[in-house]
Amino acid sequence: MTDAAKTSAPQTEPAVSVVGPDDGEMIVLGTTRMRVLEDGSHTEHRLAIAESVLAPHTSGPPQHRHAQHDEGFYIVSGTLRFTVGDKDYEATAGTLVMVPPGVPHTFANPTGQPAVFLSTFTPDLYVQYFRDLQNVIADGRPLTPQDNLRVMRRYATEPAGRES
Repeated sequence: MTDAAKTSAPQTEPAVSVVGPDDGEMIVLGTTRMRVLEDGSHTEHRLAIAESVLAPHTSGPPQHRHAQHDEGFYIVSGTLRFTVGDKDYEATAGTLVMVPPGVPHTFANPTGQPAVFLSTFTPDLYVQYFRDLQNVIADGRPLTPQDNLRVMRRYATEPAGRES
């Protein structure tokens, strides 16, 4: 072994993140539960992933546009209705919906069954939006559309349509 090899620092690999089925940060927004699987802290903030359960007959956020991140939705079970501009899409289990920056969208669960889906945020900044919403309702008061829009704007997101 050379002197250079003896004195060089060992190569360290990045830490692997493993989130088990009972792990992850839980965010509860009314009848919607979100389990944060990756908040960006293990991906240098390039990617965040969450698993959400949207209760039956639950409307989603007002239609909006993200300026700085892509948002993906993979439907695990149930059905989500996505509204993109003026067009509706029914997304059932096995469907992937990718929403690039600037595209107006919203989603809802119009059915009588819960909808389970994975969300991706690239980069990760939108996870904090959900944390902030949870903080708004922490005192027990309902989340108003005005509260929701105010928090959205903190994360380069603007309403689309009537809410503008």
